[in-house]
Amino acid sequence: MILILRPAVTPAEFKTILDRLEALGVSVHHAKGAERSVLTLGGDQEMLLSSQLEALPGVDRLVETRKPYKLASRDFRDEKTTFKVGKSKLGGKKVLVMAGPCSVESREQCYLIGDAVAKAGATVFRGGAFKPRTSPYSFQGLGKEGLEILAEVRERTGLAIITEVMDTRDVELVAQYADILQIGARNVQNFSLLNEVGKTRVPVFLKRGMMSTIQELLMSAEYIMSNGNENVMLCERGIRTFDTALRNTLDLSAVPLLQSLTHLPVIVDPSHGVGDWRFVAPMARAGVAAGADGLMIEVHHSPETAFSDGVQSLKPRRFAEVMAEMRKIARAVGRTL
Repeated sequence: MILILRPAVTPAEFKTILDRLEALGVSVHHAKGAERSVLTLGGDQEMLLSSQLEALPGVDRLVETRKPYKLASRDFRDEKTTFKVGKSKLGGKKVLVMAGPCSVESREQCYLIGDAVAKAGATVFRGGAFKPRTSPYSFQGLGKEGLEILAEVRERTGLAIITEVMDTRDVELVAQYADILQIGARNVQNFSLLNEVGKTRVPVFLKRGMMSTIQELLMSAEYIMSNGNENVMLCERGIRTFDTALRNTLDLSAVPLLQSLTHLPVIVDPSHGVGDWRFVAPMARAGVAAGADGLMIEVHHSPETAFSDGVQSLKPRRFAEVMAEMRKIARAVGRTL
């Protein structure tokens, strides 16, 4: 059960509510959001439903849910969650596009790509300052220097920035620079990291794991939200299946399915979804048609010399063409881009 409190609940009312719940013998998990507090209750549902909790001062409503993910569920909030990302709103009519290189390689590289994607209409600049790599001998990122370069790109272009955080020890540092904290596919069930980003109020971009079910993805979102950060967006970035023709299998059915189960915005990453630049454009268009709230697309001015993921990166000119193509799709489904 979920007990949703009124935004203006007083400390005295809150104490009365907790005393009542303690007397009932139920377990209580308190999540304090930006506007209101939510109590997740563990106990006999029939008893809770008959306990007249909604009559207590300061209580908005009691919500019954049998889903293991509660705060992320549409049972908790039926209307779509929206929140500011830079100068734009995510989760509304506008489809937001995040674009940039896989890795922050240099200041010159990020300036060049940042200028190009901003001109083409992107909202967010993406770039990895810390890079999770399969091989320990591969380029691991520029670290703090990379974060500083990303901040310069934001100042230069006006784009918000998103970058991945990989370690609980880096959350505070990355949160000082980033407008969005990315949790990569490899860390989707790193529960210590999920708890830590949940303690921030920086929006979190949560990627589906390579072998994660939809419910497992939503449970990971629940970890973040249960720590008070409700600004979570979910990303479908392809899963591993028996087929080896492409890097991953991009599960576009996850977009409408997630939107039926959760109020959180849903993003599609066609670059990782296919792993081949030739097929990024059609899957990006399909993502818009499927109803995604945003897209993440890798862009590099010289893919053949990129430090990572060059094979799936669009050149700036092709990215601008894809943006124009996606605008047509967006208009056809009643959205803007």
